[in-house]
Amino acid sequence: MITEDARALLATGAVCDSCLGRPFADRSFGLTNAERGRALRTTVALADDEDFDSTDPADCWVCEGYCGTFDAVAETIVDALEGVDFATYQVGTRVPPLVEENERLLREDAGLEPDVGESVKREVNREVGRRVGAMTETEVDFDRPDVLAVVDLEGFDPLEALESGTVTSHAVDVQINPAFVYGRYRKLERDIPQTEWPCRECGGSGIQLGDDGEADCDYCGGSGYMYDTSVEQVVRPHVVEAMGGDEGTFHGAGREDVDARMLEGGRPFVLEVKRPRTRDPDPETLEREINAAADGTVEVAGLRLATYEMVERVKEHDASKRYRADVTFAEPVAEDAFEAALEELEGTTVEQYTPERVDHRRAGLTRERTVYGIEGDFRSPTDAEVRLHGEGGLYVKELISSDNGRTEPSLAGLLETDAEVTALDVTGVEGEDEPFELAEYFLDEPADR
Repeated sequence: MITEDARALLATGAVCDSCLGRPFADRSFGLTNAERGRALRTTVALADDEDFDSTDPADCWVCEGYCGTFDAVAETIVDALEGVDFATYQVGTRVPPLVEENERLLREDAGLEPDVGESVKREVNREVGRRVGAMTETEVDFDRPDVLAVVDLEGFDPLEALESGTVTSHAVDVQINPAFVYGRYRKLERDIPQTEWPCRECGGSGIQLGDDGEADCDYCGGSGYMYDTSVEQVVRPHVVEAMGGDEGTFHGAGREDVDARMLEGGRPFVLEVKRPRTRDPDPETLEREINAAADGTVEVAGLRLATYEMVERVKEHDASKRYRADVTFAEPVAEDAFEAALEELEGTTVEQYTPERVDHRRAGLTRERTVYGIEGDFRSPTDAEVRLHGEGGLYVKELISSDNGRTEPSLAGLLETDAEVTALDVTGVEGEDEPFELAEYFLDEPADR
């Protein structure tokens, strides 16, 4: 009988309503544990014809007063989130080992199963979380909240909190989860890397040691970078500032060579902003600011507020690429031989051993990649333009040059003369089976552009 279990719990000592009701948390949906406990206490008093005697949380031997501090804890969390823009939240709790032990002893002394009902940790999470949501008009999210507040109950004295109605901010740790902006970038000039590239000689410090002490690095001129700018350095500051974040990380859907342009539809990317204070900047305004500041070197388009799933999407989604290449031949070739070589490469699967130019940073492997389509314009016996559509990961320069036989077949191999890409443009990056842009990964509607 539930009343017998309640009597057994009350017989253990002074127990507040929340701690009395918690072992019955799976009974009667819609009640708080405090309401369950008060109802049980009332039922026992009526059944036994005894005076009703409530127990204040300050006198409870189980929670030692913590169950009376829910309001004060919630107010401290809300104060800690002052100035932070968020729509979803979650509350977590660190419970003192002594209180956890008291919970175990309460059930043991009353002859109940050790895991009956729910734990004080879950009750604090729910009760404090419910108050935070009501005070901030936001929604709880157990999967990926905008903010997470972790309460350390050992960080404050519950009896002092009950007396003062306040909890020290040191007992609350607020974690602001990242925000994400998705878009596509076009790189309109060559010799611009996708991400910042620290100087290999000075390690990014811009300083080297000379005979007279520290001096600007000769290799980078004191800038600390191999190149004057990057797509990341163009985009990141504007997004981070618009969201009031601490820092940002650039995630691209692959990357083009430093000396290649990225044209037409652009390459997908996500800018991850750490500890944002604002989560809803206007993407169109942000886009205009970035493009104006880039002054024709880089352009972004299609900026949208995204979910964290878009990071994995741009990094892992299978994509095909389109390219345009200027090619020179070491010896004159005939136009019909050029056309025949392209026809042979059309639709073929090539084997590419890790190119010499990247073998210092990639494992030595033979990779198979398919040339979906290839065509070209024969300009002269030593000059041509090649346009191709290939599987993601296809090394285009090596498809042309053969890379000393590391790529088979190749344009150079079929023509039996050295061939070199003198200028390369990426003209398309699209998903193999479905687009990068999935509606469920965005937090806004696409703008009319």
